[in-house]
Amino acid sequence: MVGSVWAALGLTLTCISALSLVSPAWLQTPNFSFGILTYCSSPQDNWNQSCETFGSLQDIPDFAWKVSVVMLLGGWLLLAFNALLLLSWAFAPKGLCHRRGGGPMPGVQAAAAASTILGLLVFPISLASPFAKEACETSSLYYAGKCQLGWGYVTAILNAVLSSLLPMMRWPQKTTVQGRVIVFSRDSEKIVLMPEMDT
Repeated sequence: MVGSVWAALGLTLTCISALSLVSPAWLQTPNFSFGILTYCSSPQDNWNQSCETFGSLQDIPDFAWKVSVVMLLGGWLLLAFNALLLLSWAFAPKGLCHRRGGGPMPGVQAAAAASTILGLLVFPISLASPFAKEACETSSLYYAGKCQLGWGYVTAILNAVLSSLLPMMRWPQKTTVQGRVIVFSRDSEKIVLMPEMDT
């Protein structure tokens, strides 16, 4: 049961992260919006919107933007890998896995969260690029100018926070000792296990 919950959380975080990465609504104006991989524009008073995707790293307009894309995609790949590990642990036979419920590799989840957070911190540096200045007019380093924060960037931030909290959570471990009573001895400061007596 606990492994299934962890697997569902890992899979949900992976899907939310993918959705935010492909979203063109990281920064937006009334007629233009862009994310890390796509950008969309629409003429004034027209509902038709045309979107384009950056085909490769060379198409991305700024070095900081490229670094951010690599870190965010790397974080997403680690998140997806961890979700697959969690799924395999959730459906593995009970005797095969010794540590069920805590996740096979909390370090992978932590690395994914760290990579995503660094990518999110690097992305606003690209607001000083000519592309962002044209879209947001008065934008500069860590200043969005006339652009507003969109749901894609906010979703990526929330996903990074949740991803960083997930490895820190530990399910309570229940230890049962059948047929024994734990006795604390004050003289020797030891824990002594004694057979349970029926009275």
